[in-house]
This record gives sequence, structure tokens and C-alpha cells, in this order.
Amino acid sequence: MPDWEKRFRAPRVSLPDWAEDAPHRSLFVSNATGTYELYAWDRATGAQRQVTDRPNGTTDGVLSPDGEWVWWFDDKDGDEFGIWRRQPFAAGDASAGPDEAAAPGLAPSYPAGLALARDGRTAIVGRSTDEDGTTVFVTRTGEDPVEIYRHRESAGVGDLSHDGSLIAIEHTEHGDAMHSALRVLRMDGSAVAELDDTKGGTVELGLEVLGFAPVDGDTRLLVGHQRRGRWEPMVWDVASGEETDLALTEELEGDLSAEWYPDGSALLVAHSYEARSELWRYDLTSRRLERIRTPKGTVSGATARPDGTVEYLWSSAALPPVIRSTSGQVVLEPPGMKSPGSVSVEDVWVTGPGGSIHALVQRPEGEGPFPTVFDIHGGPTWHDSDSFAAGPAAWVDHGYMVIRINYRGSTGYGREWTDALKHRVGLIELEDIAAVREWAVTSGGADPDRLILTGGSWGGYLTLLGLGTQPDLWSLGIAAVPVADYVTAYHDEMEALKAMDRTLLGGTPEEVPERFEASSPLTYVDAVKVPVHISAGVNDPRCPIRQVENYVTRLAARGAVHEVYRYDAGHGSLVVDERIKQVRLELDFAARHLGK
Repeated sequence: MPDWEKRFRAPRVSLPDWAEDAPHRSLFVSNATGTYELYAWDRATGAQRQVTDRPNGTTDGVLSPDGEWVWWFDDKDGDEFGIWRRQPFAAGDASAGPDEAAAPGLAPSYPAGLALARDGRTAIVGRSTDEDGTTVFVTRTGEDPVEIYRHRESAGVGDLSHDGSLIAIEHTEHGDAMHSALRVLRMDGSAVAELDDTKGGTVELGLEVLGFAPVDGDTRLLVGHQRRGRWEPMVWDVASGEETDLALTEELEGDLSAEWYPDGSALLVAHSYEARSELWRYDLTSRRLERIRTPKGTVSGATARPDGTVEYLWSSAALPPVIRSTSGQVVLEPPGMKSPGSVSVEDVWVTGPGGSIHALVQRPEGEGPFPTVFDIHGGPTWHDSDSFAAGPAAWVDHGYMVIRINYRGSTGYGREWTDALKHRVGLIELEDIAAVREWAVTSGGADPDRLILTGGSWGGYLTLLGLGTQPDLWSLGIAAVPVADYVTAYHDEMEALKAMDRTLLGGTPEEVPERFEASSPLTYVDAVKVPVHISAGVNDPRCPIRQVENYVTRLAARGAVHEVYRYDAGHGSLVVDERIKQVRLELDFAARHLGK
């Protein structure tokens, strides 16, 4: 078995979540069976058991605060439309099942947040549908659900206070899906407090719920804000209205997030800067920061345990992920085969039309120029980091240089960089990608006759748009689960993404048709000159299949060289064999058309 395939097959585990009132009970995700599923773990006994077992996998799960129940989201073949089910935790007990509807009386929907109360019978369930927009319900065992919130625009459940009396929601009633406001409700739906940094002005700032203080009767809510041009945490007392600035600006550059230590006395701060991340402890009384030592790379998740230790999931481009504790131990070791490593990334900064662009470069052995893969991340509000990724490593193994680009629209480089792509959607990102391409060729690293543009989701969208708007820059295109026909995609996609598209483009296809036309790959499909490979999930609610078929039909009509692979899942696959099949098809497509 080649190393690239071993990286996909090697079992992995997610950072374990743990029950607030039963911290020895944990829930994690693993691909140990070849499909990503939920697993219950009793740390006191060491017993583990697989909770879910579905053909297309399961990753959305929550452990109740009392540790008695595992909630998981049940959709159909990856379409993300379904209901919450629950199963007794009972780790190691074969009689743990069966599953039951966790919120009887609620029809299927897209999920819009979930918060579980410590009483073991109350839940706050967020729902999203095309018909109703966003609704939020209070559900109690044995009682009918009670609606406490409804709005056409996107919203979501943020958190439930420790004593179960207050509910924090994020909402975009103002119509800007990129910048949420916050509202705190009582259990009857009446409003307690509102925090809105959008103000209806020309500069809109976002807020996010990070969590209520884990103390009964404590009305402090940890909030993320953008008031100084990047994400930072602050403490908002929803009862008094007092806001406590944590004053971390001078200490740390880059984006900051945080969560509470279990006793509410300190914060675990996650610091992300220039594609890498680290952890800090912030004492709320002394207002002192203390660094938590982690290796150089990326911390993908972290949690503070009741004993004061911190567990975190770490990796780098060269080294596979591992879950460690500040006590020095490996917390959870996946069974079976170990993943081979890969090569480290090189940081490159390229001058672009909107500022300095950060790119991460992985080079194969030997002397260049190399055939080069420009692997474009999705989101678009996301960023590539110095973390382990089996896909790019597979290309490097086959002799390709891989370049990943944090174009305008990416997170981690300040609010202005993230917000820059509005209205000229797709075209701005491609300006940055073209600038990095020019550097790669002129520096002698990339072979100008063998340049692959590829990506998934938003990266797949940029791939197809780039092949049409920059037809002379690329030798090949490989797009996974892409937006291909923006107008049809808008009409077919899930409601929350409609809201995001209205924000990005300034309206609906009927209101701003010229913007949708300018940003749609379908507009430029007849200009595509190079071979195109497209893979798509037939149940995808984010980049629906009909709009992909519209694009493929246009390619076929003029005899353009293309291949299409359709698979029975949603926005990507949780089945290891399926993912390997897709990568193998992509590698083969590139080899056949680039002569490698």
C-alpha cells in the first residue's frame, strides 16, 4: 500500500468532548471502521463503543451535560436535512440502544444549533428550512416543543446558561449573514439583552457566542467580537450589560478565540496567526496571560479539563495529528496502522493587488521546476494552515509541488482581508491566486506548462471560475463539489447559504443579476481550454447536483475534454474507500493529461 493511501486509511480520532457533570464520559469521532462515526468512551473504565453505524457516516454528535445521552444528527445520505436522535451513553454495554427521536414533534430540517440542559430533559433546538427560515424550540421530555424564536434570516442557537434559564442566539436579522448580532432570551422567548455591532453602518462588525460561564447563577457570556479589526474575546454580563475588554491586543497579533476553564476563573485562549496556532491561559482576576507550550504547527481544538489540564489536537503539515495533554500524555491513541508523515511547508508572501498574500508551499524531492498543484481552500471564510492533510501529501508523493493560498476572503488575517470579496465574488480571490501563480513560475519552482488548479467546495467554485476567466494560466482543472452555475445553485441550496450569497453579492439573482452573472463559472464555460475533472455528491445541499449538471452539459455540447464522477453522498464523503477512490481518479486524470 503506498504512503498516500496509508494516510487516508490510518485510523484517526477527534478531540474528545466530555460531559460537564460527568467528565469521565467522552464522545469522539473516528474512522477506525473505514467510515467516520461517533464513539462513546468511559475514561474511568477505558471502555469504548461505536455509537452510530450508517453507510455514509456520522460526525454531528453532542454529549449531554449529565453524560447520560449521546445526541446525533440523522440525515439522509449526507443531505444534512433530518432530525436529532439520541442513545443512552452506556459505554461498553451492548444493551445501550436503541436510538430514539430526541425532539419528538419537530419535523426534519437543516440544523441551526443545539444546546442541552443539565437537567437531562430540556434541549434548545435550532432549525432551518426554506419555508420558515430559522426557528428555535424549547423541548422537554414528554412535552410538546415550544417555539421561542422565528425569523426569515439565518440564526442559530449559541449556548444555554449553566442553570438553564438563559439562551444565547446568534442572528442576522439585519440581513448580513457574515456578521451576526447576539440576543439572549429567557425560556419563554422573552428578550433579556441584545448586542449588535452592525449598527446598520457602512462598516459592519460581527459577534459570536463563545459560551456562558460554567457557574450557576452566573450571567457572564463569553463573546467573540471584531471591534479592533480582528476576532477577540470579551466578557459580557447579560444581566447588567457590563462589557469587560480582555485587553489582549498588545500581547498577541492575529485572531483570538476562547473558552472557559471549568471553574469560571480563567479562559483558555486559542491564538491563530499566519497559518499557525497556539494556546494561552488568561486569568480573569490577575488579567495575566500564561503561554501553554505546544509545538509549532496548528492546534485544531483544545479543552480545559476539571483538573486544570488542557487537552488539544495538534498537527503540522509534516506530522500527523495527535491528541496531547499538558500533563505530557497522549490522551487517545487511534488503533491500528500509523499514518506516514509528509514534508514541511514553506511560508511565502507575495505582493498582490489587495495586499500581501500568504501561501504555503510543499515541495517534492528533486530539482524544479515541478508540475504544480494550486490547491484552493473552501469556505471562503476559512484558511489553510500548517496542519496535516492527506490530500496535498498525496500530490507531493507523486512529484508535484503543492501551493495553498490564503486569498482575500480567508480568515486569520484581519476583518478587512476576510470581508474584501463582497460583490466581485470569486474574481477577487482569483486575482490573488494569479499573483501567487506568477511568483511560482517566475521563481523557477513551477513548470508553466503543468499547472493544476484544484479545490473543493468554494475551492472547486474558484477552480471552475478560474478556468473560464483565466483560460491561459492553467493546464488542468480538478473541481470537487463546486458551485458551477451560481443562479441555479442559489435556488437549490440550503437556506443558510442563500443568506450568505445575498450578503456576498448584495441581493438575489433577480435583484442583482449582473453580479451573479459576473461571478458564475457557467458564464465563462465556453472559454475553458483545458481538460476538466469534476466530482460531485448527488445529495449535496450546499453545491447541489443540478447546477453541476448544467455546467457539464455545456462542456459536453462543445466537445470539451472533461470527466465527471458522481457519488452517493452529500458535500464530500465520510467513507475512507470513497475518498481514496476520488483521489486516485484525480491523480490518474492529471497523469494522463499532463504526461506525468
